[in-house]
Amino acid sequence: MIEANLILAVVLGITVLLLLILKLKINAFIALLIGSITVGLIAGLDAQQIIKTIQDGMGNTLGFVATVVGLGAMFGAILENSGGARAIANYMIDKFGIKNSPTAMLISGFLIAIPVFLDVAFIILVPMIYALQRKTGKSLLLYAIPLLAGLAITHAFIPPTPGPIAVADIIGAELGWVILVGFIVGIPTALISGLIFGKYISKKMHIPAPNEANANEEIILPNVGLTILVIAIPIILIILKAIAESGILRIENKLFLNSISLIGHPFSALILANFLAWYFFGIKRGFTKEKLFQITSKSLAPAGTIILLTGAGGVFKQTLTNTGAGELLATSLGDLGFPILAFAFISASVVRIVQGSATVAMITAAGLVSPLLINTTLSPIELACVVIAIASGASIFSHVNDSGFWLVNQYLGITEKQTFKSWTMMTTILAVTGMAAVSLLYMIV
Repeated sequence: MIEANLILAVVLGITVLLLLILKLKINAFIALLIGSITVGLIAGLDAQQIIKTIQDGMGNTLGFVATVVGLGAMFGAILENSGGARAIANYMIDKFGIKNSPTAMLISGFLIAIPVFLDVAFIILVPMIYALQRKTGKSLLLYAIPLLAGLAITHAFIPPTPGPIAVADIIGAELGWVILVGFIVGIPTALISGLIFGKYISKKMHIPAPNEANANEEIILPNVGLTILVIAIPIILIILKAIAESGILRIENKLFLNSISLIGHPFSALILANFLAWYFFGIKRGFTKEKLFQITSKSLAPAGTIILLTGAGGVFKQTLTNTGAGELLATSLGDLGFPILAFAFISASVVRIVQGSATVAMITAAGLVSPLLINTTLSPIELACVVIAIASGASIFSHVNDSGFWLVNQYLGITEKQTFKSWTMMTTILAVTGMAAVSLLYMIV
């Protein structure tokens, strides 16, 4: 009877969550909280226990995520306003040449989405793919699909973007390993969903650049080597911390380990990155302190939404844990022999397809998966693989309920049907390829 009640609590909680988002258009933050309360009530928690669960879930999650997402948003905003994203894209095209410009756009998207949000990065670089199409006469999709694939993969797979940060925190994965696994899985995923599919679909649909498109305002771009270095520094420091603390290198010097643990923590690494960006891309380029303050303050507005969503996801996870529903789900899946990686992918896929937001899908799936990991002995790399499986599922089949669908539709000047055949198909190939690659890595490690 207790088991049936817990299953009913989870099913009704998720149903309420989706109905609030889809039918009533309630903000996902409030919907997640109401869904959590629904699970708690049906599972038998009293008022005090429900309130305590909300406080614990929110507090435990935001202590880490709020800091990292806030620092990452400010870092990306300075790079965006300084022209750093365009500098990388220009450099890649110069080095690869017009013939290999799809590869250049793929790598540019892969790198630029590390500090800059996907939609912002795409809007910044759209004039470049317009120019390439006009110069070569080939389909706009030949350049747009690789760029979008690079942006989407990094946005979903590689911290310090908000999605993987939130999932890693909720399920207890080490960010350094998530970055490594994200890069490893991201490479074949980018090649297949970006270059191979981009080449195929561009032959099926010839899309010209929109006539009304205007080039971005001309500015003096920052040095590309410096730009890449500043982006790479926090990532390298975070990875070094993960490797040093794993024991692989067998480092016994406590002072060195303590130093790496401090400077390689995402807090310290991103604070350093912000100082470097502030100086090299702000002060040295003539930005006033007031202008930099305005840029960084403005960047925290979208970050605040993501932070609250992540906190609500932590509440959902905490509710499943406190009610015992998560443990029951884990036992049931174990008895059925259902792989944890498959559950992670499927749960994220379902939420993504139903409600549209990749971030909400990742956070919701992480809340469902986290209680299943309590009694497991997964290694840091295996936990990172679970994060990427969730990220893959949350990337699948972007369609009309996803803002990304309409962003691509409008900026490429294509019909809804063409958007389904290009963008939606690319995100589906990306998700399936990412899941296949991370499953193979999971088996190997």
